[in-house]
Amino acid sequence: MLKLFRFEKGFIREIPSGGDKLKDAISHAQWLDAQWLDAQETEDRERDALESLMRLDLPELDEMEEIEASARYFVDQAGIHVHSMFLTQSEGRHVTSSVACILQPNRLITIRDTELADFRLLRMRARRGQVECNSPAELLVTLLEQKVENLADNLEDIHRNLEKTSYLVLEEENSDLEEAIAQLAKSEDSNGKIRLCLMDTKRAISFLLRHLREFPELQESCREIMRDIETLMSHNTFLFDKINFLMDSTQGFINIEQNQIIKIFSIAAVVFLPPTLVASAYGMNFEHMPELQWLLGYPWALGLMVLSGITPYLFFKYKGWL
Repeated sequence: MLKLFRFEKGFIREIPSGGDKLKDAISHAQWLDAQWLDAQETEDRERDALESLMRLDLPELDEMEEIEASARYFVDQAGIHVHSMFLTQSEGRHVTSSVACILQPNRLITIRDTELADFRLLRMRARRGQVECNSPAELLVTLLEQKVENLADNLEDIHRNLEKTSYLVLEEENSDLEEAIAQLAKSEDSNGKIRLCLMDTKRAISFLLRHLREFPELQESCREIMRDIETLMSHNTFLFDKINFLMDSTQGFINIEQNQIIKIFSIAAVVFLPPTLVASAYGMNFEHMPELQWLLGYPWALGLMVLSGITPYLFFKYKGWL
């Protein structure tokens, strides 16, 4: 699927292609004027056609996932390459997806294998005439700025979820601590993915600062994004500390509950030990046992067992162990 955009009077406008397939877009002459080509989940024949038309080699998925700086940020005859990691959701969990951005003097090409909220929001804003842009380089910086804003929103969502989990763990009585651990594990995973995206964006911005010297206003925008990233990294670290605190607290409360159960069993064992000893003594089959001839021998043994059981129980109550 290919989306085409161009710049009109300082704003991004989508070029109607007559369809989602590349062959439909090529049938229109407007693609020659496209200054942003957004390729999503392209088929092999679509990739071949796009490579032929643009005279470049599109990166494969495994190449986009490389973590080495030399493989993610480089310059060749096709243009400036930036492989940036974006945050998305799959089956209710956050996952990361890499996007290959190829910046050329007259256009920006983005290649990705899934729908992303950042691109969807940018397209929606472009249709409403809310995205000001005059060059492909400015569009790339705008896209990274949109990405950072989305990461900030996700950090705020995690913080709100942690506030609910904090009440569940620290204040609510008879709370489901196992459910709290599951929520904390999910928050920790999402927070880690966000940190990964922030670090990746920081590397991408540093790379662009070195290659956009002819655009001083874009360099200043990049520096502002860097400052935002530093702030978000601090907030991200705070969330990690809060998650670890709540996780330790939850595990501590679970250990306390388990200790209470073990304590009950231990006290029960101590309480029933003396009566068991008395019953064992009178259960012996020796020939000469005076109590065997007592008229009240049986009530005596029962009373002795009750007394020997109540005594340690009262002692534990006196000590405050119950």
